[in-house]
Amino acid sequence: MTNSSASPNLSNAPLRVAVLTGSIREGRFGPVVTDWFLRFAAQRGDLELDPIDLADHRLPDVVSPAPHPEAAAVTERLAAADAFVVITPEYNHSFPAPLKNAIDLHYTQWQAKPVGFVSYGGMGGGLRAVEQLRLVFAELHAVTMRDSVSFHRAGENFAEDGSLLRPDIPEGAGKGMLDQLTWWGRTLRAGRAAAPYGAR
Repeated sequence: MTNSSASPNLSNAPLRVAVLTGSIREGRFGPVVTDWFLRFAAQRGDLELDPIDLADHRLPDVVSPAPHPEAAAVTERLAAADAFVVITPEYNHSFPAPLKNAIDLHYTQWQAKPVGFVSYGGMGGGLRAVEQLRLVFAELHAVTMRDSVSFHRAGENFAEDGSLLRPDIPEGAGKGMLDQLTWWGRTLRAGRAAAPYGAR
């Protein structure tokens, strides 16, 4: 009875989406991509966006997930999220080390939640980084979205004010990814409310 009476409230509540900016390099292009995505996603009205820039949260280097006081602020925000969007570049055919560290620092916070990707880079558009992240998140019992947004030759896609020069393709891809993320986010949120996810 408790679960059925609570489900209408869950279904109507905005989906809480943590948006992680994965690069912390000096001169990085990530904030431009993140700012565009936040503006684009905010137009939907059914999402509660929580931007987490890893450059603002220098997390400890760890070898296993555990409570780490230095990471408490990020840990709480990841735990509160219903879904995630990861903004990542491609560095040497992979994703940034600080992003991997942030992922490895946590475990249950990712479980039974959906993850979408927005990637950027050169000719490859960051897609090789995304494919490696899919393997990592699968191990953490997260569900990655089939569709993603990728910016090939990223710097050529944006005007000086951060707007898109050719918005049709990335906005179409963004809508598809967010539609999937919203469906999975609401479905998995209801599932976690009905029965805690049991993998450890």
